Amino acid sequence: MTETTTEIGAAVGLRTTNAGIGTVSATLVDRVSSWLTQAALSSMCLEDLVRGACERISAAGVPIARVHLSFAMLHPLYDALGFTWRPQSGLTIQGYRHDAGSPETFLLSPYYALLSNNLSHLRRHILLDGDAEFPVFEDLRKEGMTDYLAFLQPFGDKSVQGMMGSWSTRAKDGFTDPMIEALLHIQNHLAVAAKMAVLDKLSNNMLTTYLGGDAGKRVLNGQIRRGDGETIRAALVMGDMRHSTMLAEKEGRQVYIDTLNDFFEAIATPFNRHGGQILSFLGDGFIAVYPCDRHREPSQEACRAAMSAVRQAQTRVEELNQRRQKNKQSWIHYGIGLHVGNVMFGNVGLEERLTFSAFGSAVNEVARLQLLSKKFDSEVIASQAFVNYSGGDWTTLGQEKLRGVRQKVTILSPRPLGPEQRVEEVVEDLRRHALSEAERLILLHRDAAAGKPSSPMLNKLMR
Repeated sequence: MTETTTEIGAAVGLRTTNAGIGTVSATLVDRVSSWLTQAALSSMCLEDLVRGACERISAAGVPIARVHLSFAMLHPLYDALGFTWRPQSGLTIQGYRHDAGSPETFLLSPYYALLSNNLSHLRRHILLDGDAEFPVFEDLRKEGMTDYLAFLQPFGDKSVQGMMGSWSTRAKDGFTDPMIEALLHIQNHLAVAAKMAVLDKLSNNMLTTYLGGDAGKRVLNGQIRRGDGETIRAALVMGDMRHSTMLAEKEGRQVYIDTLNDFFEAIATPFNRHGGQILSFLGDGFIAVYPCDRHREPSQEACRAAMSAVRQAQTRVEELNQRRQKNKQSWIHYGIGLHVGNVMFGNVGLEERLTFSAFGSAVNEVARLQLLSKKFDSEVIASQAFVNYSGGDWTTLGQEKLRGVRQKVTILSPRPLGPEQRVEEVVEDLRRHALSEAERLILLHRDAAAGKPSSPMLNKLMR
């Protein structure tokens, strides 16, 4: 594009060919570009960036009736994030998952035509009748669109991230050349601002995924040197899958990995919500913490939240095992240890290779409590300290000498829930699971649909 901003502004100031549209403001087109530049410097989230850009382009007099923008993302759940904006309904957002969607849909899209032909833009008038060149044009025709301009904007020569999108209008004669010039000009500024927002979100996504929510925030806030950290009080959870070595040798690598992921999805998910944080996965086990203040009431809240998650995890693993049994797969056994105490939380390792974790005597003790589940043939073992805060109905198993602890520790196991209590736990788990599905998209933006209930037990309740 050879025109300067001033030349573009003068061009788009001309009256459009559709008398009902009005004029495009040269000043406001310049203001949109300036706003996008400031947005790139202010770490604005992608959602606010797209919404703000669309509203300002429309306010400048460009008759956009539908805008679609998609951003390729480096994220463990999603290939891309899509935004669709209309003046009447505002912004809607969709995450395109790795394992969902029809590839044929993309192959028949204008975006595939752009990629396969190495084009940066594709402009088409939407005809009122006749065969549609692309299936999406049928939908645009129903919305009364007359003109369509698709574009592709990589975020670097070799980058897997990028932006593709389209502008559509209902203007009688479609987009005028000055309008297209204005859109192309704004598009470049939008791409720069979007790249900054995507990179910012990417760093958050990766740190949250690999370090956990709280640890990721700490690293982003500058807690990155070896030895950085603090001592915190927390309810501690350590879980472990039994007979994993035998399973790996018998079933092979891929079956073992798939089984391990199914196990973690079932047992660990409840501990990563409502104050709980999965700190790390250790082989076929995990450790989670519920940070709290040192007073009794916060300690009670943390331990009760951890115990509620235990109940949900037990139900989830039971449902997993029932599915596995139907598929003639082996039953998964596990052990969980529960404790409360002070832990050191921070960076340890080499100067050039660090990990963010919790360590200290309380962590060692919860690991040994988890191992005692083998000796007492109980899925869940808790210390007296944990039970003092969590409350509930427990069976005392005895006193055990934990290595590194001078005095013997009283250990307990929770008594089974009655049928009514189990139903309540399942309903609560599904409610939280729905919120968790929404929160996965919230990692990328805010507006996401809640997940659908899938428990057979809840289906019975809803009949």
